[in-house]
Order: sequence, then C-alpha cells, then structure tokens
Amino acid sequence: GKKLLLSTFDGSHAFLFEAEQTDSGLVGLFYSGTHWKERWVAQKNDSVELRNPNELTFIKEGYAGLEFRFPNANGDSVSLADKQFENKAVIVQIMGSWCPNCLDETKYLSALYDKYNKEGLEVIALAFERTRTEEKAFENLAKLKDKTGANYTFLLGGATREDKAAEKLPMLNHIMSYPTAIFIDKTKKVRRIHTGFYGPSTGKFYTDFVAETDGLVKEMLSE
Repeated sequence: GKKLLLSTFDGSHAFLFEAEQTDSGLVGLFYSGTHWKERWVAQKNDSVELRNPNELTFIKEGYAGLEFRFPNANGDSVSLADKQFENKAVIVQIMGSWCPNCLDETKYLSALYDKYNKEGLEVIALAFERTRTEEKAFENLAKLKDKTGANYTFLLGGATREDKAAEKLPMLNHIMSYPTAIFIDKTKKVRRIHTGFYGPSTGKFYTDFVAETDGLVKEMLSE
C-alpha cells in the first residue's frame, strides 16, 4: 500500500527504514541496530538529478597528482613511483573489507585486472580497515582476496576507524564514498575519479559503467 520498508544487514550493520507515503513525499523512522532511531522526511522532487559520480572528487590545486606510500602484508612500503608501476596504467581503489559495495567492486576489478594486466594494467587497493590492529586488518584483507580471487596489490592505508582516507590522501578535495576509484594513465596523470560503484544489481547503470570503464582502460593502455 502506502508503507515503505527497506532493510539491510551486511554482517556488521543492521539498518531499517520505514515510512508512510503522504501527498508530498514520505515520513518515517530510520533504525540503526537496536541503539539508535531517528525521524526522517523525504519531499517529492520531479526535477532532481543525481550529480555525475566522475565529478565529485578531484585533485586539488597545487598538487601534481596522486602520491602515497603504504605497507603491504609483507611489511614492504609501496608507492606509485615504484618500478612495478612504471609506464603502466593504474587504477587505485580506495576501499575497505567491511564495505559491501567494495566487495562488488573488488570482484569487478579482479576480472578487469586479469583481462588487461599483461597489456600493462595495474590495480592497487588502498584499504582503510576498522580493526584494532594492523595484523587483524591484513587478516581481513587476506580473506577478501581469497573470496574474490583478486591478484592485484593490496596496501593498508589505515587500520582503525580513526584513520581517515582524506587525511592520508591530502591531494584529494574529499572522499565521499567507499569505494572510490582513481584512474591514472602511464604519465601518472589522473584521468578520472569515480565516486561509489554501480554494482550488478543496478542493471543498466552497471552495464554502462562496465562499457565506459573498459573503453577508458583500453585508451590508457594504447597511449
């Protein structure tokens, strides 16, 4: 009828939205687990448009591009300037093993990496975990890699909730969403920063994203 119920549970978070439809929109309650609830209101807007996810995050003025140095599971410090990424097209994935949408993106990037790695594509995951120790963070990443079959590079950007991706990557204006994917060409120029990820359940959005991304990767590899 006029009632809305929307819920999710990802193993860590249990959320519930419930609402009643009115003439002008929706009025309801949002529940986070058993410890929090808050009233919410949505007003109908026939002219609203979502912002372009390729325009939300960008390199700030005064910075030449993306730079970082983070450890891998072996304790090695890895940077974009390393020989492994020299003259390569690189996708940098800002993610976390706790993030359901990052899981979908990791599966997609894993297939993309396997398809184009021999032609010069590299993928680097910068993980920002929500654990008490780095050891536990790498343990969670190992499980993610095993689950998805991802063979690309995983680095630990931060191990706790207090480690903010935007603070570790000050050249970005902000990071609005996990995941965020940064596409870098062979000259280390940032070509695109995509906020969020259209998972397979988004239908045409996913299909269009895959086609667009495949085209961009081919373009960067051919240059």
